[in-house]
Amino acid sequence: MGRLFLIAFFPMQLRLLFSDSHDPLFNLAVEDCIFRQMPADSAVLFLWRNDHTVVIGRAQNPWKECNTQRMTEDGVTLARRQSGGGAVFHDLGNTCFTFMAGKPGYDKAVSTQILLNALHTLGIAAEASGRNDLVVQVADGPRKISGSAYRETLDRGFHHGTMLLNTNLTRLADYLNPDPKKLQAKGVASIRSRVANLSEFKPDIDHAQLCTALTQAFFAHYGSETTAEHISPEAFPDLPGFAEQYAKQKSWGWNFGRTPDFMHTLDTRFAWGGVELHFDVENGVISRARLFTDSLNPAALEAFAAQLPGTLYQPQALQAFLNAWLAQYLEAPELQAFGDWLISEVC
Repeated sequence: MGRLFLIAFFPMQLRLLFSDSHDPLFNLAVEDCIFRQMPADSAVLFLWRNDHTVVIGRAQNPWKECNTQRMTEDGVTLARRQSGGGAVFHDLGNTCFTFMAGKPGYDKAVSTQILLNALHTLGIAAEASGRNDLVVQVADGPRKISGSAYRETLDRGFHHGTMLLNTNLTRLADYLNPDPKKLQAKGVASIRSRVANLSEFKPDIDHAQLCTALTQAFFAHYGSETTAEHISPEAFPDLPGFAEQYAKQKSWGWNFGRTPDFMHTLDTRFAWGGVELHFDVENGVISRARLFTDSLNPAALEAFAAQLPGTLYQPQALQAFLNAWLAQYLEAPELQAFGDWLISEVC
């Protein structure tokens, strides 16, 4: 019994971090490093914001979930996180939070209650709904104001998510509504919910105010306080392996290449004939291609399909491949039109 008492009530060492960076790749790398390295008897609250970002779950297909072409045009960063769940849009109207704790102290019900307590001190009567949402009840039904995702290992766990303060909900719709593509994709699809900003219920709310409320609720739960640490690319904590984790977080291979296998089917009709192209994509690389056409001169297109496997499924890599392929066929405007169409579809 004595040993069980010590395990259940051993005091947690608190750590509070604020990121002064709005770079999602930096923030997610910091989050992962702290999670891997924190002592098992600690509880951490990490508060941060990302700007111009879509964050997807670790098992999602970005081309299925997002309007990647619009994101590229608007300079919106795509970032894959370590946890599961769906795709979310971040701007500076979002507050991101991460609760981490060692086991057996880790319990997502605890962090959820801290979030609710903080909102209640601000006069916002939110409640938990489903697996991972916080909602506010309005006349026409619940409106989602926060979504979460989770990750656990044998000895620790984390709960992270976002609070919608005054985000641009129009932009959210722009980037999380993908162009219609004939993708037969594996992976987890996002569930769309009716959302609302907290500013609809408390017009003067801002990031600093919410952070203060979350910090106070965090301290109140554990009955202890600690000094906040501010981190940024210029002043981040001494985290062994951070450079490697940051490089991974920034890589195309992690954000796009880790996508579950899928098949993409494209078809269109030109003045000189129709084209139907099927290709399989594995780990972000085209592994198989089949092309069907009623063109009177199909040899060049057949050669294209035969040579395509091994190319990254990204516009830059496909453009380089197309340039080399087109160089073999001088003065072939119909093939150039085919190439332009393909690049416009694969984004």
